[in-house]
Amino acid sequence: MKIRYDKQTDSLVITLRDERIKESDEVRPGVIADFGYDGGVVRFEILGASRLVANTQEIQFSIGG
Repeated sequence: MKIRYDKQTDSLVITLRDERIKESDEVRPGVIADFGYDGGVVRFEILGASRLVANTQEIQFSIGG
């Protein structure tokens, strides 16, 4: 999984897996889901991320068990 914030476009991209994108859909205002050829989610893009994320330069990662 990769997470990238682009300050210039104020977008946060969360890539779940490296696959080619077949189609994209805006699932909620400002949230775009990209789907692969198998129909599964490949990545999410959040537009206007600085309005939604408190600190775009910090990521917390947690693994539950």
